[in-house]
Parts: sequence; structure tokens; C-alpha cells
Amino acid sequence: MIRIDNYFKFNKNDVIVVGCSTGPDSMALIDMLLKIREKYQLSLVVAHVNHNLRKQSYEEAEYMKDYCRKNDIAFETMLIESYGDDNFHNEAHNIRYKFFDDLAHKYNAQYVMTAHHGDDLIETVLMRIVRGSNIRGYSGFKEVVEKDGYKIVRPLIYFTKEELKQYDQENNIKYYIDDSNEKDKYTRNRYRKYVLPFLKKEDKNVHLKFLKYSSTLNEVNRYLDKEKEKVIDRTILNGKILIDQFIKEDCFLQKEVLYTLLSDFYNDDLILINDRHIDLILNLINSKKANSLINLPNNVIAVKSYNILEIKKSTDLISSYEIEFDNYAYLPNNHSIKKVDEVFGNSNSICRLSSNEVTLPLIVRTRKVGDKILVKGMNKQKKVKDIFIDSKIPLNNRDSWPIVSDSSGKIVWIPGIKKSIFDKNKDDYYDIILKYS
Repeated sequence: MIRIDNYFKFNKNDVIVVGCSTGPDSMALIDMLLKIREKYQLSLVVAHVNHNLRKQSYEEAEYMKDYCRKNDIAFETMLIESYGDDNFHNEAHNIRYKFFDDLAHKYNAQYVMTAHHGDDLIETVLMRIVRGSNIRGYSGFKEVVEKDGYKIVRPLIYFTKEELKQYDQENNIKYYIDDSNEKDKYTRNRYRKYVLPFLKKEDKNVHLKFLKYSSTLNEVNRYLDKEKEKVIDRTILNGKILIDQFIKEDCFLQKEVLYTLLSDFYNDDLILINDRHIDLILNLINSKKANSLINLPNNVIAVKSYNILEIKKSTDLISSYEIEFDNYAYLPNNHSIKKVDEVFGNSNSICRLSSNEVTLPLIVRTRKVGDKILVKGMNKQKKVKDIFIDSKIPLNNRDSWPIVSDSSGKIVWIPGIKKSIFDKNKDDYYDIILKYS
């Protein structure tokens, strides 16, 4: 009998959001957690996503709801009504994890647990190797990932799918099979059906060898991240590459920096980007052409202009701007920011500031790679990119959305979306009131 707490350390009164699809892996995971719930006084929340691709999906959602009712588990579900991304697997992944993130914050959970297992890790590593990636990509995925206030944990990474199915059989656990998992048109399915059986004949515990491989690459990556940050400090200014400085750096670290810049446009999921794209950008950087550009997936472009290379969205509607704010600013998105003497309400479209705490004049500008804001109520920094994602701001609006900073560079407000710790309450002292409309 698999004891999940032999592989992961639980604490008393942990709150856990469990991504559960009704498949054999998910049902095994939730059963394992139920078996230790009383011992650790766990609070469990099932997060079920109906991908809306099969008629059976609705039956599965009802089964999961009923299962949770019978076992006194909080149940949360969402329906993906439509897909707009060319790569629906990538889009579904992003939607799922946004849903998990919302629930983690709603329930103040310590963990989001998913049922990824050892076979999943093998498939991911092999797919990344074949298509090309960087060190982080070649490692597949981590057992534990630190997020904003919680951790994503994959406690089944030590087991194979066959072991989990055997667990289900021994414990009389009902599960559903997604027929699409057998279709050869999906890349992951081909690895699962044709490559994994060969590897397991060579070594039945090959998944543990891949886990060791993944862990080793993650250790290497932690070191590389420190070196990469040094390169970024030397070669990136306002989100743009200073080519004359960049070309002096080690070629490997150049590639790592480019992957980091690209992650800003692909939600940190580089499934659409491979080493071929990186080579194209490096060729652009090293070309003798003073002005040129290349196209990347999802309408992203890399533009070279003399000594500057910038990666940005390709659309005529998006333009960068930086405005020194006085009393009024009309913005390219057809909105405005104005200074007012009095205002009612306390929405994110209103900001109250004290001139004693900010450096004037204020600047209204578009976002830059790496932008962070000290969020009011959290008292810690959060990436502006992540705030846009959390607020479901469309990609084609993010590059033109106004950011208000002071002259020292501190972001004080994201109009209409989020306030910083510099925003004052009605009863505090303030002498600047801004309104976004």
C-alpha cells in the first residue's frame, strides 16, 4: 500500500487544493489524501476542470461533485467554454493553473497538489530534448514549485502510472479513461505508447533515473540563475538588450537571458519556444544589419535597432510611451489619468498619494520587462506581468496599459487593476488624488 506521507512531509491543519480530473492518477491521489486526512487534520479542496472536449466530460464533472459530497470535500469546478490559442494544450495548461492559483488564495491553501507521476516526467523530459529547450526545460518539471504564498506539489512523481492503476484496483477506486490519450496525433501519446515501454524493458525503475536526472539539472539551474542575473544587470536596460554589452557575455548565458526575456510573453511556459527561435534571435543580434526584425510565435517580434534589441508584441495598436505627469494625461488606450481635488469611493481606479513618500514628478508609462510593484495589503513585491495574468488582462492590452511610477522608478499604481503600498486610505494624510477613467 502506497503511503503518500512517506514521500511528502505533511503538517497539522494543512489546506490542500487538489487538481482532480477523475483519471486513475487523480483518483489515486485524492484517495491517498483521504486516508491521512484525519491523522493530519487536513482540509481538502478538489479543483476540477471540465475541458469541454468530450461529451463524457460532463458526466465526469458530476461524478467528481458527488464523490466530494459523499466524502465531505470542498468542490470547485470550472468549464472551459472555448479555446483561442493555436496550441490548445498550452492554453488549457495556463487556464488550469490560473484556476488553481485563484483557489489557493481563496482558501489560504499551503499547497496545490497535482497527480503528475514518474511516467509524466519521462515523457516531458524526452519531448523537451527532441524539440530543443534550455536547462530548465530539459529538467521537465519539479516536484515542488514555490508560488506566491503556496507551493505546487507533485507527490506522485516517485510512482509509475501502472503502480497507480494497481493502487486503484486494490482499493476499489472508480476512475474514468480519456479516450483521447490513445490517439497518436498527440505528441505525448506517441512517447507514452512507443517509447516508454522500451525504456521500462531496459529498467523497470527508469522513472527514478529520470527523476535523478531532473533533480541534477534543477541544481545546475539554481547556480545558473545567479550568473544569469548578473548578465541581465550588465546588459539589459528598461527591458531592452544593449547589444554591444550583450555580445561580450558567454554564449550559453546569452541564451539563458533570452529565454528569460521570452518568458515574459509566454506566461513562463516556453512550450511554444525552442532553441531554433533562440538561434534566430542570436543571429539577428550578431548580424551587420542596423535595423531588422524576426517573427516569433503568438505575434511576438524581436526588433534590432542599431545597438538595441527589443522583444515585444507585434501590433500597430501597441506603442510604448513615457509621459511626465502634471495634472492630466490622455493615453493611447483612449483612457485618461487626471489629478482631482476630491473623489468618492476607493476602487482601483482611484489612487491617493503623499508627496512625502514619492519622488515627483510622477511618470505614466508602459510596462517594462521585470517590472514589480509592492502590492497594498501584501507588503511584498509582485511581478506586474503576473498581476496582468491574474486580472485576465488580454495579451494585446498589456503592452499599452498605463503604469504610474515616481521619478525614482518605484511603481505606485497600476490604474484600474492594483494599488501599491504607497496608496493612502481616506483617513491617512495625502495631498495627491489621481483618477483613471
